[in-house]
Amino acid sequence: MNIKKSIAILGLVLVFISCATNPFTGKKTMAFVSNAQLFPTSFAQYNQVLNENKVVTGTKDAEMIKRVGQRIAVAAERWLNANGNQGYLKDYKWEYTLIDSEQVNAWCMPGGKIAFYTGILPIAANETGVAAIMGHEVAHALANHGQQRMSAAYLQQGLALAGNVALANDPKSRNIFNQSYGVVSNVGGMLPFSRSHETQADEIGLRLMALAGYNPDEASELWKRMKAKSGGQAPPEFMSTHPSNDTRIANLKQWAPAAKQEAAKFGVTEFRPIN
Repeated sequence: MNIKKSIAILGLVLVFISCATNPFTGKKTMAFVSNAQLFPTSFAQYNQVLNENKVVTGTKDAEMIKRVGQRIAVAAERWLNANGNQGYLKDYKWEYTLIDSEQVNAWCMPGGKIAFYTGILPIAANETGVAAIMGHEVAHALANHGQQRMSAAYLQQGLALAGNVALANDPKSRNIFNQSYGVVSNVGGMLPFSRSHETQADEIGLRLMALAGYNPDEASELWKRMKAKSGGQAPPEFMSTHPSNDTRIANLKQWAPAAKQEAAKFGVTEFRPIN
């Protein structure tokens, strides 16, 4: 058996023995690190971020972030319970924080710790825009994307080590392998992996915002504003961790009707006014 086949088989074995099925995607995902290990670390990192930044409390914007986050979390639990996944969120510790910063950013840690930066609020423009962002960020946590990224990094490192061990007696081939592996594994593996997570989070987030009573048609409008903010400047999609703005806008428009149909199953047929 040649070296390439040995490395490939090792990778497949590692992935096979460390997979878990996610209820939101219906797909098996890598889980080399358990949530029991990951969540405490995430919570500690979140607290560190809050300690190092100015947290906004008691304002209309801060209350809006909390309100929207709670509605999205309730929507997620409703969907999980209706689909036979009661207790899935038992270890999640939801928290919604607004941070005073010009950064155009928001994120959700594994386990449900969420931060919005004030810099993203003008682009959100309204509560429905915040819900589109919130749904996307919460979806990352619900789909265990943090766990998967960490697992993928371990796999990438493990395959690099395996390649070096296998080529230990062939310095020339080992050097060629080391020079090419990082680029190939990133462009051909890690970047598409990251883009697929963003696409999953967009689709799941759309369902969550609709189920929470926010019009999913507005998600594509949000991304039009994101595109305008960026001035259209972005690396080629294949070199990026995220799909292009145009790809996201097209996807969100295409998925919005299905999100409305999903919400209707839960009795949500009208959406909150955009304000």
